[in-house]
Amino acid sequence: MGLGVLRAGRRASVRVAVGFLATAGLVLGVVSAPALAVPAYPSWSDIQASKKKVAAKKAMIAKLQAIISQEAAQAAALEKVALVKGEAFNQAQSAVDQVASKVRSLTSQVRAATAQASAAKNQLGQIAAQMYRDGAGGTTTSLLLNPGDASGLLYRLGAQDKVAQQNDTIYQRAVEKAKYAQSLGSQLKVAKQELAVKAADAKAKFTDATNAASAVQSQVNRDAALNKTFYAQLASLQNTTADLERQRAEGLAAEARQNQGTSEPDAPELYSVGPPNQDLVDTAISFAKKQLGEAYVLGGMGPSVWDCSGITKAAYAAAGVYIGTHSATNQFLTMAMGRKLIPVKQAVAGDLMWYSLAGTPFSGDKYHVVIYLGGGMMLEAPNPARTVRIVPLRYGELFPYAGRPTA
Repeated sequence: MGLGVLRAGRRASVRVAVGFLATAGLVLGVVSAPALAVPAYPSWSDIQASKKKVAAKKAMIAKLQAIISQEAAQAAALEKVALVKGEAFNQAQSAVDQVASKVRSLTSQVRAATAQASAAKNQLGQIAAQMYRDGAGGTTTSLLLNPGDASGLLYRLGAQDKVAQQNDTIYQRAVEKAKYAQSLGSQLKVAKQELAVKAADAKAKFTDATNAASAVQSQVNRDAALNKTFYAQLASLQNTTADLERQRAEGLAAEARQNQGTSEPDAPELYSVGPPNQDLVDTAISFAKKQLGEAYVLGGMGPSVWDCSGITKAAYAAAGVYIGTHSATNQFLTMAMGRKLIPVKQAVAGDLMWYSLAGTPFSGDKYHVVIYLGGGMMLEAPNPARTVRIVPLRYGELFPYAGRPTA
């Protein structure tokens, strides 16, 4: 990620390119999955043998369900890593954008200051040339305001002093302009160095995040292949269908995630926050719902690929509301600085909700952001293994305050 791609007008393309690389799997390595014991997968002959005895059949069903649950837990752990690393990249890219903006501003200021210093220098050169051609007395006489009245010695001396003062003022101003231009040039040099450092950091975090995304996708692909067999085996044991068994397993996995927190977190009211603007909320939610089923891509913010903070930002942008940069953490900080945080228990449709790492719920780091739809449901762009979706609100690691963008 060189400095060239960080210029204004190209941020969106950089993010889309980032997402494309993550999706295509063009990464430098793969993050290893957590070191879990590899279960012994039952064969079809094992399944058929277990049908002969009720106890053996129940044990086999329990074993298959445990294997599916373990696979899901392993994928969930990787998904969280991918979310955290993706947010780290978004924050790093936002920092790059801020410094790049500073570099552009300083570059413009340096050009203007250099032009002014050059003009002042030229003016001094013209004065010096005139003095050289005419001599000091001639120059003084030519610059007098009223040369026809210069009949007295005192008047001539006073006029000469006045011209000398004027020339000295012009000289001092020229020196000041030159120093100012030099100072801005020094600031620009430092800003460019800072930009290079932050660009390198963003590039490293991008690599880290794409590796994590690749690990998630690898795990999901592996699980999909295995689960196809497991669901068919469960269906054979329980006289159902593989699709019903899949739905049941996914429901159990969702329940397990929600059981990490059994209820909405409670928190005191920080200050008074007004009601939302319902028209704006309806516009934002309508936009977000139109993206259902579209792919999650790291750094994605449309038109058909999204990450968690990309879809929240775009949804509210469609309503003409700024909620912060393309970062879950920055969107939280924007709501906090705008005094728009309310306890989660007071959240209504359209409010933003965040997830924090366990042990640091009140820190600035938020790894995931969603749009609350009311009725215990939320809309999210969840992770590289899932599409934009509406699901029940999960309580595990849910930050106790929501944000109300339109208050």
